[in-house]
Amino acid sequence: MCTNRKIIWSLLVLSVLEIGLGISSIVLGAVGIIRVRPDQKIQQGDASPVWSGMCFLLCGLCGMLCARKRTGLIMILFSACCICGLIGGILNFQFVRALVKRPGALPSLHMAAMTLACLGVSSCTLSTWLTCRLASTEQQRMFLEREHSLHHSHEMTEKETLDNSSNGIPQISFNGRSPSP
Repeated sequence: MCTNRKIIWSLLVLSVLEIGLGISSIVLGAVGIIRVRPDQKIQQGDASPVWSGMCFLLCGLCGMLCARKRTGLIMILFSACCICGLIGGILNFQFVRALVKRPGALPSLHMAAMTLACLGVSSCTLSTWLTCRLASTEQQRMFLEREHSLHHSHEMTEKETLDNSSNGIPQISFNGRSPSP
């Protein structure tokens, strides 16, 4: 079974990977836009690596934040960013794939963009799964803390009742009040 620490480290590694994929995809998209010949019109696929790269970059940054502060709201934000990165990567792949049919296309550039999109989609999927695992372990941890706290407060209540009794014999209480001596 994965421990909380292993999940957090895995999430950190995936977040750093997503940041790297995001920056690489943005650079690759910028190169793709610059390399469009003047006689051709810029199409959606030329700029899509930039947009998916921004989604991957945002997902990676939110993942770093999620690994550091494991609150419910941060985990939901990170999951939403992962889903946006997933959608952005799939759309990027489809738009770049359509560019391959264009005359004068750069197959190596398009192949690199599609590879980055596939890696980004995979890392977003794994990050979403890890976030669900992290949320589950955090929920179990909070439940155990609350159970321990309730058990401790129950023990303290019993101790106070025995301390307040006369001669070590507990007093009978009626509706939470003890009779006057």
